[in-house]
Amino acid sequence: MSAAPLVGYSSSGSEDEDEAEAAAGAQARPGAGGCRRSQSPLPSQRLPVPDSVLHMFLDTEGEPEDDQEKHGGRVRTFPHERGNWATHVYVPYETREDFLDLLDMLLPHAQTYVPRLVQMEAFHVSLSQSVVLRHHWIVPFVQALKDRLASFQRTFVGLEVTSGHPQFLDLVSEVDRVMEEFDLTTFYQDPSFHVSLAWCVGDARLQLEGRCLRELQNIVDEFEDPEMVLRAHAEQVRCKSGNKFFSMPLK
Repeated sequence: MSAAPLVGYSSSGSEDEDEAEAAAGAQARPGAGGCRRSQSPLPSQRLPVPDSVLHMFLDTEGEPEDDQEKHGGRVRTFPHERGNWATHVYVPYETREDFLDLLDMLLPHAQTYVPRLVQMEAFHVSLSQSVVLRHHWIVPFVQALKDRLASFQRTFVGLEVTSGHPQFLDLVSEVDRVMEEFDLTTFYQDPSFHVSLAWCVGDARLQLEGRCLRELQNIVDEFEDPEMVLRAHAEQVRCKSGNKFFSMPLK
């Protein structure tokens, strides 16, 4: 369908120990320090350190583990570092039942070519690359986005955006200006806006391009009233920074 083409793409106790050994030696010597020979020195005892204290700082030392099994085998674009927050600006795509029905037809067919394909948990149109923000930058960064996007209107999107493309370019332009203010990477030079439907680990373009995409496109074309099914109001821009979400309504 021309309106919505598919695309594949840690303290040392040494001083205490030395003092205890010196004191014990003085008590053992005859007449040292006025101590009586019959008085035996008290043994030097140290209380054991509780396990809870021994292990309380383990999580704050060394680099955090990047467990790929917790996020489907995906590999970070950049290494995790404490105080850094992965940040992404996008327009959410609110799905309807008809859209999910179409997705239920597309995904199983695509999985016959690439079985490891997994459906996206949420759908959106990206307005930025994923960038790294220091924690204290988050609030001013979001405020700068709000200031830049305050005058934008709503638009419509499909699988690949073919209507409203100039408006999305304008949004990206404003987001890029904020990125530049914070010395961050801007968006792609000539972006193609789309809603990702599924993902997989590794490069599967060879399996998807050609016959697979043509067959998927035919499914979209033959679906009842696909142009209306794939339309959605873009009512807001969102910024996700770590586990924080910020919303900027479009007028």
